[in-house]
Amino acid sequence: MENIFDWFNSFIDSLVNNLSITSALICCFLITIESIVPVLPLFAFITVNFLVFGKIIGFIISYIFTVIGCSISFFLFRKLKNGYFKKKSKEAGKIIKTLNKIKLTHLAVVLAVPFTPAFAVNIAAALSKMPYKKYLTALLIGKIFLVYFWGFVGTSLLDSIKNPIELAKIGVMMLIAYLISVVVNKKYKLD
Repeated sequence: MENIFDWFNSFIDSLVNNLSITSALICCFLITIESIVPVLPLFAFITVNFLVFGKIIGFIISYIFTVIGCSISFFLFRKLKNGYFKKKSKEAGKIIKTLNKIKLTHLAVVLAVPFTPAFAVNIAAALSKMPYKKYLTALLIGKIFLVYFWGFVGTSLLDSIKNPIELAKIGVMMLIAYLISVVVNKKYKLD
């Protein structure tokens, strides 16, 4: 297991040292594409941005491109909804019915969880009757914590696993995402 982390650290170091700003720009593009093509490793791209630009600028850049990518994915699949995906949406009807009824608070938490397949959430939300305003609000709240997780924890993944305090911080951040969702939901009545 440690060899995987050593390989990952050396890969990121060589990427940062050899490509610097170019690698970060490529990562921004790939962060956007990752929302449409789910096989790309989002954590690696966010980690590179944090290493190249620093924690604050790397966070902001990664957050913006993650939101842009998810929004593009949402609109792309909403546009395709009446074609190919209309037939497929019948097969996934149970998930879509659930998303039609999902509360903003729950959607924000789902989007905040680092291991939730954002690609699947984007598609299901697009195929549902969920208004974009509700999806975007949950996206803006939830992705803060996802990017935080992959950036701050991803830069020192091995230390984070060994240090339960870091993992507790992530749990607290997810709780904060939920509470923010509750407040926003009550104020704007998005459910």
